[in-house]
Amino acid sequence: MASAAFLGLGVMGYPMAGHLALAGHEVRVWNRTAAKAQKWSAQHSGQAAATPEEAASGADFVFMCLGDDPDVRAVAVPLLEAMKPGSILVDHTTASAQLARELHELAQKRGIGFVDAPVSGGQAGAENGKLSIMCGGEADIFAQAEPVMQAYAKAIVHAGPAGAGQLTKMVNQICIAGLVQGLSEGIHFAQAAGLDVETVISAVSKGAAQSWQMENRWQTMDQGKFDFGFAVEWMRKDLRIALEEARANGARLPVTAIVDQFYAEVEAMGGKRWDTSSLVARLNRE
Repeated sequence: MASAAFLGLGVMGYPMAGHLALAGHEVRVWNRTAAKAQKWSAQHSGQAAATPEEAASGADFVFMCLGDDPDVRAVAVPLLEAMKPGSILVDHTTASAQLARELHELAQKRGIGFVDAPVSGGQAGAENGKLSIMCGGEADIFAQAEPVMQAYAKAIVHAGPAGAGQLTKMVNQICIAGLVQGLSEGIHFAQAAGLDVETVISAVSKGAAQSWQMENRWQTMDQGKFDFGFAVEWMRKDLRIALEEARANGARLPVTAIVDQFYAEVEAMGGKRWDTSSLVARLNRE
């Protein structure tokens, strides 16, 4: 069992840290809102810390699940000064590949391992301990961190050097953006044509159109329910990162760029915190 710190107890981090504690690891947690860390420590066999540095003091592994590049940088840079040599920092935040490379370099100078490890699976995946984790970093460092991450994972892949985990997560979000828009248009078309959507999905979900989004979201999309899941504002952050990376590497992402603008329209409709499947609401508005 490992000594671990978990920084950031949002909808993903809170249950992920809980799975670490349930697996028997010694866990200390930190969150910007201290009350949430106290609540977590009351529910699990772990301690709440007042600062990231206090949480990470003496820990073998430090896990982060924060918001965006500025949040990660603000926590990680001073944190690396406090971590013990030989320990490993794992960043589960969906952030830029450039930041991952920067943190990897800073960690190396301090004798600390670093893994960029964004996750996919949403809140349900985090709560059920069934996340897919895409990792970048040195193979030997990844090999040390992987058994600990197994506490909340169904699949863990080492995609390459530092930044490769973040780049792989960008591919994930690019694919989801197009899938959700296509599914939205299909459901919208079926509704406009007067078809029974359940019957339609029963037919097409057994063929080449099948996807996780279709299996798990068609019903709530048909019903116009979006008060759950992965928020539109989070998806827009992820797509912004992917589009910025595409501008740097020369990749052409015309559909992703259009879907990002569609999500901007959903935000303007008041859907900032709606699930990403709310793209259909944009098509169905009067």
